[in-house]
Amino acid sequence: MRRTEFISETMAAETKAGKGRLSKAKKAVTAFCGAAYLAVGGLPMTAFAADAITKPLNNLKTLVIAVIGAVGVIILAKNVMEFAQAYQQQDSSTMNSALKGIVAGAMMAGISTVLSFLGF
Repeated sequence: MRRTEFISETMAAETKAGKGRLSKAKKAVTAFCGAAYLAVGGLPMTAFAADAITKPLNNLKTLVIAVIGAVGVIILAKNVMEFAQAYQQQDSSTMNSALKGIVAGAMMAGISTVLSFLGF
């Protein structure tokens, strides 16, 4: 066998072996990239609600709390006047119901302050 034939046969064998190694490397990289893509794609995504969704709900919450507070102030004022009249007439049952109304009105009037203090 001549030297040139031996070199060409050796180079052909190395090229063939190199293609096999490159093919295995390509397969490994492709498999890794596919697995990484599936892993990242399968992770739970955090969805941040846009202001277009949360703003009307926040406005509604604020409106409901304000209405409750306003009704509470009205109930409180009405029952304070009722208590004053019952005290003047010495009517204990009306005083008792007026005191309950005063407590309920104070709770309703103060609920907006308590909820804002709690962070709602």
